Amino acid sequence: MTQKSKRVVLFVNGDLPAPGQVRALLTDDDVLIAVDGGLRHLESLGLIPNLIIGDLDSVDQAKIQAYRTQGVEVHTYPADKDETDLELALDAACDLDPETIWVVAALGKRLDQTLANIFLLTRPELADRDIHLFDGHTDVFLIRESGIIHGEIDQRVSLLPLNGPAEGILTQGLEYPLANETLNPDKTRGISNKMMSPTATVRLRHGLLLCIREATKIKERRG
Repeated sequence: MTQKSKRVVLFVNGDLPAPGQVRALLTDDDVLIAVDGGLRHLESLGLIPNLIIGDLDSVDQAKIQAYRTQGVEVHTYPADKDETDLELALDAACDLDPETIWVVAALGKRLDQTLANIFLLTRPELADRDIHLFDGHTDVFLIRESGIIHGEIDQRVSLLPLNGPAEGILTQGLEYPLANETLNPDKTRGISNKMMSPTATVRLRHGLLLCIREATKIKERRG
């Protein structure tokens, strides 16, 4: 793949609790990457990937050959390697220089994989890109200096400091505002805030914030 894209969407072999929500947001211009067993999600949505990447130990090889015949690019790596398939796929996505990267089905299933996928958001080469982990129910992204949270009123939002304290935090549009305050990783203050408008803004002076936005409104979940 050499073409540039505004958005690259990677499908990982994790849980996808709301596939319809993901499918509804895809466009014909998206570049679709199947990360090893994440191919199953693309197939369930009736989509053909532009690239299949990984050690491919979770995919039938006859199926891979069939995709090759259709002209789909395949990058195969050994099973014994230092990187996860998703890390390799992110490298391939960055080569396309996209404005936005979605990583679909990267949450759930295995805790170690989920945490590793979240930590990948801190990679320096992703700092200037709009990258989200998304499964239709939950949207996860990193806020470095400032960020905008898009959603609906009453949706739950949590802000968690990553790699140490996050300092000088200022928020607008959330029910429980922060005014030049610090969130520490050994405290839980940033959990379960709430959107008070369709957009909320977050700024911070130092550190990293992990934003976790639930796509389902709080009042609906409590019902």
